[in-house]
Amino acid sequence: MTFSTELASWLTPAPGIIPTATPPELNHPAPSSPELPIPASNGHPTVILFLRHCGCPVAEADFRNLRQAASQHPDINFTAISHSDEPATTRWVDAVGGPGAVKVIVDVERRLYAAWGLGVVSWSHVLSLAALVNIMKLGRERGIWNRNTESGSRWQAGGFWAVDAQGVVRWGRPARRADDFLDVEGAVRAVCELRVVG
Repeated sequence: MTFSTELASWLTPAPGIIPTATPPELNHPAPSSPELPIPASNGHPTVILFLRHCGCPVAEADFRNLRQAASQHPDINFTAISHSDEPATTRWVDAVGGPGAVKVIVDVERRLYAAWGLGVVSWSHVLSLAALVNIMKLGRERGIWNRNTESGSRWQAGGFWAVDAQGVVRWGRPARRADDFLDVEGAVRAVCELRVVG
């Protein structure tokens, strides 16, 4: 990490290669792509986490929770998507404890982000006082603080979804603010309850 890479993370990213779509709606088919085929080929539901940037403490908390859930629910796919480059993503994942059973996809061109309706966010999304207070609280209570940002943009939106085995969105949305945490239990419950009912 250098001062220049940290500074670069505060710059507005260049427009993505593809236009940002409308976020997928509940009870509608999820976007599918070669990198993230939906429905999953193994016939399992999938919980998807789009990270803000590698270095963000909220992204780290979400990733840790996702990894723990993956260890407890082997019949659900858990996927995290990073727009930081491959070396930076690998170093960050290793630094936060490794991937575990989470599949990590690197999406530097932000094609998947755009397909799932995640574009560039506003100043208030990143730097609202309430968000900063909650991020400080995360550091004090869980010891998760901001890490060096080697690649990626702080202005890229994150998000989270749960998709059933048929490829239908059952839970999720774009993150509303920088401190909007993934409710991984809610995501798991959304797809588990469907299987019980079915």
